[in-house]
Amino acid sequence: MNIMDFNVKKLAADAGTFLSRAVQFTEEKLGQAEKTEFDAHLENLLSKAECTKYWTEKIMKQTEVLLQPNPNARMEEFVYEKLDRKAPTRVNNPELLGQYMIDSGSEFGPGTAYGNALIKCGETQKRIGAADRELIQTAAINFLTPLRNFIEGDYKTINRERKLLQNKRLDLDAAKTRLKKAKVAEARAAQLNLSPPEDNNVMVWAEEVTKSEQEVRIAQSEFDRQAEITRLLLEGISSTHAHHLRCLNDFVEAQMTYYAQCYQYMLDLQKQLGSFPSTFLSNNNQSTSTCVPSSSSTTAASSASATASLSSVSNAAATSSFGELKSSSGSRKARVLYDYDAANSSELSLLADEVITVYSIPGMDSDWLMGERGNQKGKVPITYLELLN
Repeated sequence: MNIMDFNVKKLAADAGTFLSRAVQFTEEKLGQAEKTEFDAHLENLLSKAECTKYWTEKIMKQTEVLLQPNPNARMEEFVYEKLDRKAPTRVNNPELLGQYMIDSGSEFGPGTAYGNALIKCGETQKRIGAADRELIQTAAINFLTPLRNFIEGDYKTINRERKLLQNKRLDLDAAKTRLKKAKVAEARAAQLNLSPPEDNNVMVWAEEVTKSEQEVRIAQSEFDRQAEITRLLLEGISSTHAHHLRCLNDFVEAQMTYYAQCYQYMLDLQKQLGSFPSTFLSNNNQSTSTCVPSSSSTTAASSASATASLSSVSNAAATSSFGELKSSSGSRKARVLYDYDAANSSELSLLADEVITVYSIPGMDSDWLMGERGNQKGKVPITYLELLN
């Protein structure tokens, strides 16, 4: 019974405190009560924490979309994570495309040019899929997990202490309001020329003022203590930024590794497919039945062979021209084939179709020449140039 009485009393006290805070909050909003303002440093820390939480959430969610564009797959992974179970391994899009290419290439025949090319493309797509899977795993561990830990851990603690600080502030302001009202009532009672039987009224208000002053001192002490706790937590946001910066570097390195792998895979594939045109011509003559090629197909084949020969001759001539220029001390005019942005101050930026003067200097790398445009000069890559007669 005593325990029940204690619980009822505690419930009544909590209800009274809640009601007092609600009245104080309402009066502050209506401008009918004074509000204790936080100091500028604490306000700045609170704003910084809120800003960090807002942008961390947006970056985290968009990174999840980048790594897994399928919303249903993201939802499934979220459910498995909340259930503390490992999500089943799912074939990603590059791997699925690669498997389709390999299957179709095997169906068309690995001995045919098209079938062989499909198989090689499929194998490359599978390697890209494996690299994509590795990127997702690395980014989840090194980047997404720390961001999520901040949102679900550190920031929740900060938010809880901030709400507690807000409650302590309301308690302090409510105590100040009661003290102010008690002092006003005491002054009115003292001003009235009351008869001796009413002197007890003045004593009552004097005791109420003393009690209210004690409540204000206690509320002020609790508010100051909670403000210090909140301030210490908020000052840790700077450490959070430093930690997230390291995580961001890890994410960038993971992306760099992924894109470098994809580039190398596609470069290797391009080299493998580069030898296919001649095979493709012979592949056109392969058939289950004997047939006589028409004059139009013969003409097309001859044209393709002539074009390939002219391209080879042109490339050989261009290489020879650059070799002669590098071995001589003269200069030549060259047309720029593509835009080029200089990587540093020793290089010269180029615009497609402009004409510049190029020459070689001793000790220069074989893939570079010196280029001049008016008063500007710097190194330029020969692959972006076409020498003019």
